[in-house]
Amino acid sequence: MKSSPDNHALTTDNVHSDRRFGVEHGGIHKPIHTSVQYGFDRVEDLIGAFQGTYKGGYQYARQGTPTTAALEAKITALENGVGTVCFATGMGAISAVFLTLLRAGDHLVASRYIFGNTNSLLGTMEGLGVAVDKVDACSVEAVAAAIRPETRMVFVETIANPRTQIADLAGIGELCRQRGLIFVVDNTITSPALFRPRAVGASLVINSLTKTIAGHGEALGGAVTDTGLFDWAPYPNIFAPYRKGDPKAWGLVQIRKKGLRDTGATLSSEQAHRISVGSETLALRVQRASSTALALAQWLEHHPKIDAVHYPFLPSHAQHERAKSLFAAGSWLLSFELSDPTTLVEVLNRLSLPIKATGLGDTRTLIIPVAPTIFWEAGQEARAAMGIAEGLIRLSIGLEDEADLIADFERALA
Repeated sequence: MKSSPDNHALTTDNVHSDRRFGVEHGGIHKPIHTSVQYGFDRVEDLIGAFQGTYKGGYQYARQGTPTTAALEAKITALENGVGTVCFATGMGAISAVFLTLLRAGDHLVASRYIFGNTNSLLGTMEGLGVAVDKVDACSVEAVAAAIRPETRMVFVETIANPRTQIADLAGIGELCRQRGLIFVVDNTITSPALFRPRAVGASLVINSLTKTIAGHGEALGGAVTDTGLFDWAPYPNIFAPYRKGDPKAWGLVQIRKKGLRDTGATLSSEQAHRISVGSETLALRVQRASSTALALAQWLEHHPKIDAVHYPFLPSHAQHERAKSLFAAGSWLLSFELSDPTTLVEVLNRLSLPIKATGLGDTRTLIIPVAPTIFWEAGQEARAAMGIAEGLIRLSIGLEDEADLIADFERALA
């Protein structure tokens, strides 16, 4: 996968990105800038920074620092976009998109197969006057049927957490292009190492940097990347002060001003630095974890005590062909259902390598029973609509040796 004008592959471009923008004192990595305030030589420039006419400096760390700016440039290159705004968490990034680009009376179409906290946020948006329809996004026809005159946005994930359904990304992208709708794609599970949503017409790409991109379970962060494909000029919800200069920048300007500055979901320079360094091994980690996940999924699928295994690169997966056509690999996420759900706790307690914990995209394999934990708040009816069985177990595969993980599951299921 290419990501630079020099025609370098993703990892080559990524590990050299700091040097491309200039690093102080010949350092290899961009340093951590901890200053909150930033001064100007001329008061005219200070005034221009507030009014959007001066682009050469930083105002206040809540809106970004040189360290977060370097990370934003890196994510922009990874996603082949035109600009990025980073946030303290992935949920901060998603909240900023919804809260700054939608108004009371607008309508949002979302996949019904989405992350539990995102599902909760949609309920909050409904309380603020935004109508929400949750549909089977695996079918573009279902999305099209939900669109109304007041629809502004369609939101999906690439691979759904935890049941791994895959939206009709290409079909929805074309539909949104024809209807002039903002197409928002959460790329957290796949990451740009496996897929770039710009290829299917995404307007905005969201990544929880905490997970695949940072990848070591030690830093929180989120990002919104504009692909440059959406025409912001006719979009009615852009505030008048931000309708200046190139319309391609208006969406991100509003997200930074209203979603970052006003709400304060600021990514610290320390966390940005950790994420940036972690991202350098992105492709290597994803390739290794995807390979192990596929091997374990194949093994589990043939085990007599397993009823179902959900992994996109298994031929038995409902969207297998779609996954093969879109993604470079199947990712680190898989889930499975025990034939006897009453043994769920016993089996999980017998495992020694997978860590019984929430979270995703770590270097260590994480395991969790879905219904009584991360989707408990949603309720049984909502879980059923999302295809989440009461005995569903989710795995986030790490970097352990494939044979060791399989042997551990063999012992636990014996």
